[in-house]
Amino acid sequence: MSGILDGKNILVAGVTLDTSIGFAVAKFAQEQGATVLVSNFGQALRITRRIVKRLPEMPEVIELDVTDAEHLAALPDAVRAALGADATLDGVVHSIAYGNPETLLGGKFLEGPWEDVAQAVQVSAYSLKSLAVACRPLMGNGGSVVGLTFDASVAWPVYDWMGVAKAGLESCARYLARDLGGDGIRVNLVSAGPLRTLAAKAIPGFGDLEAMWTTKAPLGWDNTDQEPTAKAVCALLSDLFPATTGEIVHVDGGFHAMGA
Repeated sequence: MSGILDGKNILVAGVTLDTSIGFAVAKFAQEQGATVLVSNFGQALRITRRIVKRLPEMPEVIELDVTDAEHLAALPDAVRAALGADATLDGVVHSIAYGNPETLLGGKFLEGPWEDVAQAVQVSAYSLKSLAVACRPLMGNGGSVVGLTFDASVAWPVYDWMGVAKAGLESCARYLARDLGGDGIRVNLVSAGPLRTLAAKAIPGFGDLEAMWTTKAPLGWDNTDQEPTAKAVCALLSDLFPATTGEIVHVDGGFHAMGA
C-alpha cells in the first residue's frame, strides 16, 4: 500500500526525545513512505542519535543549530552528503522552540529580561525563516514547510513570553508563505493542544494550563498522544493540500473554537 509521502525526502529539525512531536512526525512520515532526515545540535545531538534508533528505519542525523549562520549555510551540503549528490527536499518540519523557563515562563512576563526574550524570539520564531531560507536551494515547486505553534491569538496562563514568541512564529509563517509562494513552496503551521513533551515539562504551572482541555475540548484531549498532531503535519507535507499556505491547522480537540 502506498503512503501519502511516498518518494519524498523530509527533514525534521528538532528531535530530542521519543516523546517529542518531531519524533512522532518522523515516525509517521516513514510509515507513509518518506525518507527522513533528523537534526539537532550540541549535547542533545548524542541523545538524538540514540533515540532515532527507535524509529521504524534508522534515519541520517545531521548537526544543525538554527541560530548558527555557518550551520545554516552548510545545510544543503549536509543534506546532499546524507541523501546523495542530487538530493532535494520535499518537506521541512520546524519543531524548534526555547524560552528560559526560569525568567520567561510561569508568571514572569513583567520581569522577563530582553536578553532572554531575544533568544526566545530568535530560536522559536526567526529560526523558521532561517531554516526555510537555508533549505530553499533544495526545494522546488510542491515543497512544504510546516512549523508547530501553540495558539498565539490569546494570552495564556503561565505561557508568557513564549506566547509572544509563538505570535512572532505565526506572523513569520504568513510572510514566508507570501515570499516563497512564487517558488511553489507552501508554509503552514499546526497548532497542537498541550502535550507532555520535554518542552512542556519545563513550563512552571503547565498542569494548570493543560487542565483546561479536560472539560472544554469537545473531542476530548489526550496530552500523551502526539500522533494526531504528527498526522496533521504529514498531511500538510504531502500533496493533499496543494493550494493551502499561510494557514494554521488546529489539532486540539476543538478547544480553540469553544467559548466559556
